[in-house]
Amino acid sequence: MHTITELNDDAVASGLTYRWLFRVLRGIAIAAVTVACACLAGGMADGQQPQRINVVPYPGVSDGTQVQSDECTCRNIPGDPPCQGPCQSCMRGVDCKDHCGAEGSWANMSPIDFNAYGHGGYAGPARLAHLRNYRLRPGDTLQVVFLLTRRQAGGAYRLEVGDEVLIESVSDTELTRGTLENGLRIQPDGSITVRLIGQVHAAGLTVDALRKQLEKLYENLYEEPSIDVTPVRTNRLAEDIRDAVGGQGGFNAQVLTTTIMPDGKIRLPGIGEVCVQGLTLSEMKSEVNLRFSRKVVGLEIEPTLQSQAPHFVHVLGEVGNPARVELVGPTTVLGALASAGGTLPGSNLRQVVVMRRAEDWRLISTMLDLQGAIYGKRPTPADEIWLQDADVIIVPSKPILRLNWFVRQTFTEGIYGVVPFGGVSFNFGDGNN
Repeated sequence: MHTITELNDDAVASGLTYRWLFRVLRGIAIAAVTVACACLAGGMADGQQPQRINVVPYPGVSDGTQVQSDECTCRNIPGDPPCQGPCQSCMRGVDCKDHCGAEGSWANMSPIDFNAYGHGGYAGPARLAHLRNYRLRPGDTLQVVFLLTRRQAGGAYRLEVGDEVLIESVSDTELTRGTLENGLRIQPDGSITVRLIGQVHAAGLTVDALRKQLEKLYENLYEEPSIDVTPVRTNRLAEDIRDAVGGQGGFNAQVLTTTIMPDGKIRLPGIGEVCVQGLTLSEMKSEVNLRFSRKVVGLEIEPTLQSQAPHFVHVLGEVGNPARVELVGPTTVLGALASAGGTLPGSNLRQVVVMRRAEDWRLISTMLDLQGAIYGKRPTPADEIWLQDADVIIVPSKPILRLNWFVRQTFTEGIYGVVPFGGVSFNFGDGNN
């Protein structure tokens, strides 16, 4: 039994304890705020000023309402200040560039700009380009746009099969062949048929060369034949190629979608197979346009990459879900292990093997020690490497796990499974027998 006086004393003591605890927590909170402000002030000690947002009165509002100015200086591009809120924490960490390529440890932690983009960090910085030049490979899908430029690099135009010309003579109008609407077409064998002479080869000649050839042939029949040749329709081969791509009349887009074959080639109308494996888009454009220029005038192509060939790595061994993992962006070995369900308790993280095929398909391999990284002991592990297409990642078992597997296979499911063994028993009598 407690008296009323004793109960009152206990209540007073409890109240004093709670007040003391409240004062301690308040002191800790004030100290934390002071340290944070000191961090922010230290970050601006080199003369940098905090970014301010210009505000102007909102048009038509007289109650003092202010909005952000149109002259916004917040740009998420390299070299410009990121979009940040007013409450930024002071972060400490390890940056690999501060250790001349060597690994840093947690003892090397120092203030770093770890949260530069704040709430915009999900989008991330622009970073560096994945590749200096993307080179085509089998499985890539290309869109090839065919353009009729109607221009010739140099020299006089040479007539081709399918072109149409108008042949006239001042001396004899009966020699006229064709009209300005429907000219005399050059036949597939490269010839045309004219009056009184018959077939004359025309393909490959310039308009002036064809006129001089007809003039010379008619001089045997006329004193002054005065032959004139007028081109009516030219560059028909370029139009035929374009029609083969998009259909006659040009109602469909002049675009050809093609996939690079396993031999690294594509097929294009007019020139056939072209090897494009290992070329950039610019190099492919130059190569294809050069081949077209040897056969047709005024036809060029503009290639674009519609989709890349799929990129995969294979993860097997002591992981949650051994499988083929698709690479949709730059991926490290730890990222691939996470995509494969993570590692199992029996995995040997000190001897993770990565097998890789080089440019000539020869096999190269390396062994990685990822245990410190996964256990959080190495902040910038050198073994956290970037993966390449077709890499094979093998996470082996620990030696004790392999020993356990050997014992189970050899004895538990092997010898003991064939010859049952009930154990050894010893019977110690009382000594009378």
